[in-house]
Amino acid sequence: MNIPRRALLGALAASAPVATTLATPAFGQARYPNRPIRFLIPWPPGGSLDALHRQMFEIMGRDLGQNIIIENMPGARGTRAAFFLTQQARPDGYTLAHHHLSILRHPFLTRQPTWDPIADFSYIMQITGFVFGTAVRADRGWNSFDDMIAEARRRPGELTYSTSGIATTNHLAMEDILAQRGVRMEHIPTRGAQEGVTMLLGRQIDIVADAQSWRPQVEAGEFKLLSVWTPTRLASAPNAPTLRELGLGTSVTSPYGVVGPKGLEPELVDVLHRAFKKAFEDDASQAIMRRWENPNEYLGPQAYYEFARERVAYERDTVRRLNLSID
Repeated sequence: MNIPRRALLGALAASAPVATTLATPAFGQARYPNRPIRFLIPWPPGGSLDALHRQMFEIMGRDLGQNIIIENMPGARGTRAAFFLTQQARPDGYTLAHHHLSILRHPFLTRQPTWDPIADFSYIMQITGFVFGTAVRADRGWNSFDDMIAEARRRPGELTYSTSGIATTNHLAMEDILAQRGVRMEHIPTRGAQEGVTMLLGRQIDIVADAQSWRPQVEAGEFKLLSVWTPTRLASAPNAPTLRELGLGTSVTSPYGVVGPKGLEPELVDVLHRAFKKAFEDDASQAIMRRWENPNEYLGPQAYYEFARERVAYERDTVRRLNLSID
């Protein structure tokens, strides 16, 4: 829905209907936003995350009258955007970032102080989660997840699997899966799920254990999906069992959202939340959600903050229990 520019330049009205106006606040003599907004994504381009964000930002750009410019910052286990946000960004609403569970976990993995995962961010909106799975080349000869595990048992430590980085959610989940099955594989960290797909296509690794950049190859018959980590099976891959069906007692979606630097004024958080929510609920964005079968994990600012605060305790305890470190 296009909204006339003049409707965006009025004073913020808390009671204004979300569906019809995105009124913007005045700060001093300026109106927000009066220049493009920078959005940091700590992964390479491609996949469901990139597709959804770009669609949402196209809608937001029309509504807010300013472009939302994506800057991909891959590497460092998905933490580069968080480092920039906490060390260089001003709390003016013009620098925002994709936020994920590894950011909550990171401070407990290193002796070097980094950030307070609650106090050092302004929580705006949780959006969705990842669709993780284990994918292999179709010509590998494994017909099931148990076939893969059986070969790993015959060749301890020889099979390789990729994830989007050391101590990421999918890395920890995969290590837990292997521990439950009593087998070992070599972990190959990458800068993002698409890099793992490229490596699997080139036979440089044996397995991708990551978000669904593998989907096009699965649909084309080049890859076989041996498991999905969602609570229920995917409609597009009805033969791929869930982790719970495999007796592993878990599901993993790693919810993600949008944050700003600490100190964003409540009026800015409100404007941004309403803009993100409107873009997320747009039919075009929901079509991408359906296309990639992403779970709807929407939370508003306060609920997202509360989720993060509770999750931090879990991440801290997990790191301590597993004696994890990246130092």
